[in-house]
Amino acid sequence: MFTLTRGSGRPLLLIHGMGSSSATWAPVLDRLAARRSVLAVDLPGFGKSAPRNGPVTIATLTDSVQAFIETEGLAGVDIVGSSMGARMVLELARRGVGGNAVALDPGGFWTSRQRRFFELTIGASMKLTRKLQGALPTLTSNPVGRTLLLGQFSAHPWSLPAPLVLAELRAFAEAASVDEAFDALAHGPDQAGAPAGTTPGRVAIGWGRQDKITLPSQAKLATERFPDATLHWFDNCGHFPHWDQPEQAAELILAKTG
Repeated sequence: MFTLTRGSGRPLLLIHGMGSSSATWAPVLDRLAARRSVLAVDLPGFGKSAPRNGPVTIATLTDSVQAFIETEGLAGVDIVGSSMGARMVLELARRGVGGNAVALDPGGFWTSRQRRFFELTIGASMKLTRKLQGALPTLTSNPVGRTLLLGQFSAHPWSLPAPLVLAELRAFAEAASVDEAFDALAHGPDQAGAPAGTTPGRVAIGWGRQDKITLPSQAKLATERFPDATLHWFDNCGHFPHWDQPEQAAELILAKTG
């Protein structure tokens, strides 16, 4: 897997969400790298990483990260994830892999109605993003365009840096495995939990109060399935705390993995 590395010190592994890449961590990367050796991976079939052989599911993508941890000699590494990556972080903790874990707005804890809403709205967004590839540089260069494109994902999309938004939407459209990952999220099993005292390190779950993708109400089920986890709320924040509240997100990550 392609790995973006920054900083020095104790390793910290970052896992992006569906359709994204290691570039999604740009708003917090320097803050984290000031204290830790940061390794931000591109999952198989996303960003600069080649697709994996065989089916793409949450379980198989997590298998790939687990194999990466073992191959790179990163046993006990602290892990942070966003969205689908956050779900994978919780799955790794459930498996007993890694050290401390921070999951930012994880998927896998929705009701059947919420899952259907995710399928319909995100499916439509994927189709639209692909159709608009040629116009993205223009659309992302102004606040109105960013708001129209990312109003579902951010509490204040107009204020996001244009290069970040463009990179995210390019990665979303170009990822070889995004359709299979989307199908796995929309139709696959929910995230299983970890009984108290079974995770290898501390678990923290962060949630944006204005998240329109994994709704804040899902935090209740997430903490029930991971009873040892602490829950942190981000105000004025959508689905990506590391975008909408980068300083606070970096502080949470460093505090909970320190």
